[in-house]
Amino acid sequence: MIDDRPRYMISIAAELVGMHPQTLRMYEQKGLVQPKRTAGNTRLYSEADLERLRLIQRLTTQLGLNLAGVEVVLDLEEQLGRMQARMERLEREMREAIQQVHRHYRRDLVPYDSTQLPEKKWTSTN
Repeated sequence: MIDDRPRYMISIAAELVGMHPQTLRMYEQKGLVQPKRTAGNTRLYSEADLERLRLIQRLTTQLGLNLAGVEVVLDLEEQLGRMQARMERLEREMREAIQQVHRHYRRDLVPYDSTQLPEKKWTSTN
């Protein structure tokens, strides 16, 4: 998991991702990135924010997407992440349920010991 603790002021964050601070402000205004704010209202960006900014940069420069396209891609990525988390939770619950069934059946099983069976007497019908 990428660190989401806010630590970089806008000028440092912009330098780290190779963008102008005004671009970061615009992305925030459009809702593409949401930096935390200090009590004095200073923007602070986390490593997770920087990764998101780098992704936005790749989508716009390498793939030629406009910001509306970037927004769609980011929304789809978030949906995919939620679905993956849900699938992992369901798989975990399924494994736990299977283990519970196995434990239940083990309790109900009685060991078989052929030496404790009564002797069967054979009779001849000739």
